[in-house]
Amino acid sequence: MTTPSPSPADNPARLARAVLAQQRLPQARAAFRSCRLCHHLCGVNRLQGELGKCKAGPAARVYQARVETGDELELIPAFAIAFSGCDLRCSFCNVHLPSWNPSLGEEFDPVSLGTRAAAALAAGAKSVMILGGEPTIHLPSVLQLVAALPAAARLIWKTNGHGTHDARRLLDGLFDVWLVDAKFGNDTCAAAVGAAPGYVRAVRENLLWARSHSELMVRHLVVPGHVECCWRPVAAWLAEYLPGVKVSLRLGYWPAAHSADPRLRQFLSDREMADAQQLAVNHQLNLVP
Repeated sequence: MTTPSPSPADNPARLARAVLAQQRLPQARAAFRSCRLCHHLCGVNRLQGELGKCKAGPAARVYQARVETGDELELIPAFAIAFSGCDLRCSFCNVHLPSWNPSLGEEFDPVSLGTRAAAALAAGAKSVMILGGEPTIHLPSVLQLVAALPAAARLIWKTNGHGTHDARRLLDGLFDVWLVDAKFGNDTCAAAVGAAPGYVRAVRENLLWARSHSELMVRHLVVPGHVECCWRPVAAWLAEYLPGVKVSLRLGYWPAAHSADPRLRQFLSDREMADAQQLAVNHQLNLVP
């Protein structure tokens, strides 16, 4: 007689994460009194209405919650819950307003979202993905959501990698997969294109931490005019410090018409695509579809 494999719901770590999330909720709310959840380190009191770089207050909103099939093959279909608002201002962002504006979208309701996620999983979704915008700026609501999700759910944390030690401490042990966007390969581009000075150090801290705390997948969107300055150093760093890590090289850039940079208002050239792929081959990166 064959012994049945344990279900995800039998995993003690997954059963414990709801408890962990509830226990950390007071700490997450307290963090809003002097918010340093992202590397802007604004220090504003969001509970008193003060606004930092992300412009988010104490209450979160959700601009999208639906099954998605456009992510990496091993993750889809995924029930994706996207929080409104972001701490970066990437001028190539194809979501733009709902991604940047924390006041857009529907009122956050963790119980309803948990019910919808359970229905999506029962219908065949592989995972639940929490993203934005940037979900790190809404950690109290994220913890409420995690506590409301089914214990059997495989949880994916989709982030821009700009969070701090304070954020990581609150997230530790809650997610099965960290899907991290390594957007920029140098701080000049990070500041000019993403309004994120000091981004490179921040994302590297998060990548190294995530590799030792969960499954990690690194995503890089190849942007016109930024193969040499951004993708080359990202690829080289991954090869040296995270050999074998799963890397998703995104070549489907969609022109950002609102960008002031004319290079970002065009598609990738065939040469840029070929060069980006060759860099991955040269560095023996573990590319995933």
